[in-house]
Amino acid sequence: MGSSKLKIPKICEHCGKPFEAKTVITRFCGPLCANKSGKDRKWEAQDAGRRQTILEQSADKIAQMQTRPYISITEATILFGISKNTIHRLIKAKKVPAVNLGQRLTRVSRVHLDVMFTAVVLPEEPKEKPVKLQYELSECYTIAEVSEKFEVSLSTVSNTIRRNSIPKRQVGKFVYVPKEQIDKIFARK
Repeated sequence: MGSSKLKIPKICEHCGKPFEAKTVITRFCGPLCANKSGKDRKWEAQDAGRRQTILEQSADKIAQMQTRPYISITEATILFGISKNTIHRLIKAKKVPAVNLGQRLTRVSRVHLDVMFTAVVLPEEPKEKPVKLQYELSECYTIAEVSEKFEVSLSTVSNTIRRNSIPKRQVGKFVYVPKEQIDKIFARK
């Protein structure tokens, strides 16, 4: 089998550097980035699994914590999924009220953390489904007819149809496009 001399400019999905790929499906600039990406995905899957097991193990504690106005730093990390260092930084910056009841007995305001770390839910915009236009074959040109009428190549017609998102319909071996839209586009040119 012969080798391809294709050189497709791409950007590595891991490091973000441009490179020339030899195949269409190449995603990484080299084996080092491919290995690192695989390790990152594996670590993220393990981390998600760890978080899920922590949530399952501490479901009872979470229910109790949600009724108390002040909770420990460890409980806050479980409840809000943030690190202890973040909570200590917020306490030091006086963004979260805290009470120190003794050595390792710091309590933080759950209400303030709720306000600070509650996820904002954005409403999803309904995706509009494109209206499929139904044209009779008498209201349509074939691609060859468009090419002859406007004296342009078949590839130019195909590219124009794709670029302008003109609906097309294949019947047998012919591809039909609406006359009115083709006439508008090629009348401008």
